[in-house]
Amino acid sequence: MRRTQLSRSTRLLSIAAVAAVGAASLAACSDDKSDSGGGDKVGVILPDSASSARWETADRPLLEKAFKDAGVGYDIQNAGGDVNKFSTIADGMISSKVKVLMMVNLDSDSGAAVIKKATAAGIPVIDYDRLTLGGGANYYVSFDNVLVGTKIGEGLVKGMKANGKNNGPVVLLDGSPTDNNATLFSTGYKKAITDAGYTVAAQQAVKDWDNQQALTDFEQIFTKLGAGGIDGVAAANDGLAGSVASVLAKNNLTGKIPVTGQDATDEGLQRVLLGSQYVTIYKAIKKEADAASQLAIKIIKGDKAGADALATAKSDDTVTKKQVPSILLTPQPIYKENVKDVVADGFTTKDKICTTAELKAACAANGIN
Repeated sequence: MRRTQLSRSTRLLSIAAVAAVGAASLAACSDDKSDSGGGDKVGVILPDSASSARWETADRPLLEKAFKDAGVGYDIQNAGGDVNKFSTIADGMISSKVKVLMMVNLDSDSGAAVIKKATAAGIPVIDYDRLTLGGGANYYVSFDNVLVGTKIGEGLVKGMKANGKNNGPVVLLDGSPTDNNATLFSTGYKKAITDAGYTVAAQQAVKDWDNQQALTDFEQIFTKLGAGGIDGVAAANDGLAGSVASVLAKNNLTGKIPVTGQDATDEGLQRVLLGSQYVTIYKAIKKEADAASQLAIKIIKGDKAGADALATAKSDDTVTKKQVPSILLTPQPIYKENVKDVVADGFTTKDKICTTAELKAACAANGIN
């Protein structure tokens, strides 16, 4: 395989990807609670800022705005990836008699314990983004996560075929084994990849979606398989993709092995534009936050029939063997040529992604203006 010299922008972007999460985590820790004050409230528990920057940069402000616009009180807190803190926050919200509890679990066991307490206190629970297996939440709001995985897999297949690889070995870098979404993503992309005739050379779940751990995991896989033993990498989100991109950059393989991601983060979009990541998946978080907030607002105003009318889909809880009333949204794959769609949707801005001379040129070439 011919090796090419990397641009300075691409090198810096690959290296910065792993470090960026640390900065986001510190920023979140300095302001992990927002509260509207007195009155009836929706309690919201966000999981962390390490698995994705979205929780603090997108979900929190979007939920705050929705509740403010509706004149509904709120208490939004971030558990910082700590199961004990998650439980403590939940206990406080239940004790303060929030009218609705919306939560993104850290794992199903601890999430189910919280739902049990809330249910005993007569507080309806909305699982937000992640379904709590065995929890028995009243509602679930998310994207169709098997479809998210399918889009990841289809994107990788497209990239490998563009490289002339119609079959061959693929690495699957999954999200946290305690996150049911990670399981659903993996189910989707593994099927899409193997159905297309490719083989899984290695599959690794990354504990807690930790990007530094992903870097270590993929370095070990790369050392074992070598460049010739990997035709593509299905990374479950943009953070993990950044770790993969860093390893490939060190080996002068940027753009030679397609890498996937998810969440359409600024860093992920930049890598897509520069070619170090082939595809990301855009989940319009505003739509997800709007759907969840509207559901919570219906509940807090006593309109159960209205809430039920919003949650027309069903999601299987494989532990309780019951179906959870759900709102499931549709994801969109983002390639170099349609990064502009994410900007047009207001999810990010040209100024945030077109930050270097090389990126400005890539933005202009792909209609971001």
